[in-house]
Amino acid sequence: MRGVGVIEFGGPEALQVVDLPEVHAGAGEVRIRVHAVAVNPTDTMLRNGSRAAALADVPPPYIPGMDLAGVIDEVGPDTGTELAVGDAVMAMVVPNASHGAYRESIVLSADAVVRAPAGASHVEACTLPMNGLTARQSLDQMALSPGQTIAVTGAAGCYGGYVVQLAKAEGLRVVADASEADEQLVADLGADVVVRRGDDVAERFREAAPGGVDGLADGAVQSDLVVAAIRDGGAYASVRGWGGTGERGIAFHRTMVTSYDHRADLLDRLREQAEDGTLTLRVAATYPPDEAAAAHARLEAGGTRGRCVITF
Repeated sequence: MRGVGVIEFGGPEALQVVDLPEVHAGAGEVRIRVHAVAVNPTDTMLRNGSRAAALADVPPPYIPGMDLAGVIDEVGPDTGTELAVGDAVMAMVVPNASHGAYRESIVLSADAVVRAPAGASHVEACTLPMNGLTARQSLDQMALSPGQTIAVTGAAGCYGGYVVQLAKAEGLRVVADASEADEQLVADLGADVVVRRGDDVAERFREAAPGGVDGLADGAVQSDLVVAAIRDGGAYASVRGWGGTGERGIAFHRTMVTSYDHRADLLDRLREQAEDGTLTLRVAATYPPDEAAAAHARLEAGGTRGRCVITF
């Protein structure tokens, strides 16, 4: 079975096609014939060795990937699910050494797998699970109420775009940042006010919400540069584990999507929202396994709108 991973950490060129052993579904598990995997920033961190300490005692290859879509081809006993062989599905994967999404076949707990959105291709479906669940978790952590205002940095990205769309669906007023080239995209995603991005974006958020925003989802990882945009007692959600400054009674949340693993209920709700048009599945380009390095290089170059996808 083919996978894409690294033997030695490094740049995009470190990625290579590797042979992996066949896997089979056990109790409570399903096996998925993987057809598409999305390339996310967290994948590049596994590849370049940023997380090497966690793998110090584990032999390579190390397989990245947190997002996949494919078809179930084996169902183990006692799954407690209606999923069946032949179902088109999607799932989030928490990588562990060779257990990442960049592979032709993978075994996952059935409670981490849901049907893919009706009418979506495998390529489109694989862009939803991890980023959608991350956006969902940030909103859950901030627990804003309809009518309140949320600011979103990195709104043109996948996480930021999903936050914008989910927040609008929940009755929030959305103020989002964008480059000049992305202003229309972010407006089309549903932002009520679009401001120019930059290191002084907090000031522009304050112009749109003079009393300060009630919550801020920091997809661009601006950290302390954007705290001033939040009102006293407001909320902040970080996608990179930043603990915040502790100032003005602001609740600083670390959004760690791995804690939403096995949440098929939440992922299935995202499926429904993709089907009803609440969420937009965005694809930038597709790549075969032997061109995975090009997908990583494109992501790291910046400016990608939608996900690069590796197809098997």
